[in-house]
Amino acid sequence: MTWISKSTTGFGLLLLAHACYSAHEHSALQSHRAASLSSLPTTQSGSTTSLPIDITIETVLATLMICLGLVSGTSRLRPIQWRVWAGQIEREGEAGFTNSSGEVEKDYVGNPFRLLESRPGFVDIRKQRKEFAEWVKGQ
Repeated sequence: MTWISKSTTGFGLLLLAHACYSAHEHSALQSHRAASLSSLPTTQSGSTTSLPIDITIETVLATLMICLGLVSGTSRLRPIQWRVWAGQIEREGEAGFTNSSGEVEKDYVGNPFRLLESRPGFVDIRKQRKEFAEWVKGQ
């Protein structure tokens, strides 16, 4: 993650913590107010108030900032099709899989066709049988 995405995420987390604290304080004040009003001889008890709009807006903005910071700090998406991804590895090599700090990403494995290219070809049983028969006759 770059410093911009980290700072955006951090600021969003700070705003979210402040919104949570404000919501907690609001509910504590409302419960204290309801307790003090219930001791008075009035007919209006049990009235509830919703969360103030500024706390709601702060919560939504903080959540959006956190999402923006996390999304901006992610690496590029890889192709879904394996053959496209393997072609990208063959064309670009390690240079195509370096992150923002210049290090090769941990999911880079090199040429995925390396195993297929290094395996032996098909075995010709008839040729081996003929060579073995000639070897036996030669002894």
